[in-house]
Amino acid sequence: EEIQRETAYPDGKVEKVLKNGCHLIFFPNGTWKKVGSDGKTVTITFFNGDVKQVMPDQTVIYYYADAKTTHTTYSDGLEVLHFSNGQIEKHYPDGKKEITFPDQTIKNLFTDGQEESIFPDGTIVRIQRDGSKTIEFNNGQRELHTSQFKRREYPDGTVKTVYVNGQQETKYVSGRVRVKDKDGNIIMDTKL
Repeated sequence: EEIQRETAYPDGKVEKVLKNGCHLIFFPNGTWKKVGSDGKTVTITFFNGDVKQVMPDQTVIYYYADAKTTHTTYSDGLEVLHFSNGQIEKHYPDGKKEITFPDQTIKNLFTDGQEESIFPDGTIVRIQRDGSKTIEFNNGQRELHTSQFKRREYPDGTVKTVYVNGQQETKYVSGRVRVKDKDGNIIMDTKL
């Protein structure tokens, strides 16, 4: 672009005004700033390679050169980070966070302390504030982990519970209940 006017300042800064209305400002440390002809689009290229862009809608896009990470802040408060390994994080204004990992696992962190992870195979893991965990497998099975027991629920209605003391209890759809001690010895079986 053709230069309309160029000004050198005592502090070493140089400003160039282009005929298209853009302003270019060069700083002594190697940083430079471009203000678009609209006066609202601003790009700052820092001496270390970082780049900050401010868009007309006040969206701010910051690229961290060393980390190869882009951090975008939208005017509604949503922040999105793109990492060089493919990980994407979304930080919502209400405090919720959503992380998409390179393997496409999605993890949601809620403001109340709950977590939810959705794995590529369809498995969903939910962790409550008290530490209890629910796992929903893509084959229809479900597991519940608490500080007292681990319970697996099968699609046919069978429920197997293993308690912290090692005792196991299996309840079948037929109504049959089988209990084993920690060593696997049957201590009760109500065969119907």
